[in-house]
Amino acid sequence: MTVIREMTETDVGAAARIEAAVFSQPWSRQGFSDALAMDCTLFLAAEGEDGILGYIGMYFALDEAEITNVAVAEAARGRGIGRELVDTALRRAQARGIRSAVLEVRVTNAPAIRLYESRGFVREGIRKGFYECPKEDAYIYKKEPL
Repeated sequence: MTVIREMTETDVGAAARIEAAVFSQPWSRQGFSDALAMDCTLFLAAEGEDGILGYIGMYFALDEAEITNVAVAEAARGRGIGRELVDTALRRAQARGIRSAVLEVRVTNAPAIRLYESRGFVREGIRKGFYECPKEDAYIYKKEPL
């Protein structure tokens, strides 16, 4: 069974390891720690019997949220953990009075695109050359209202 809960400082190491395995330009442990210490963020962890299986990060500004990162450990993919993380984060954001959420995703990241579209996100545009390593465009997605 997987439990979605707020990320704590003790989860930072596991999140940073998943991040490094998933992304070409990963956040550091310190980056996660710094984000957790801010009042305008929400980070959730998916915890299973084997520890942290994934996480989601979100920043808040006024009535909008930005999803900064979503990652699920490769061994835990295909179990709906990403969907659970996104749904839980959006419900928590809505409870805080957030009305919309935005995110960027690599144009080649078909699994993530399917996830976001299945959760009601709509493609709003493109950011040319947004990602490095490799250089790639990003789609901008938005969900409004939550």
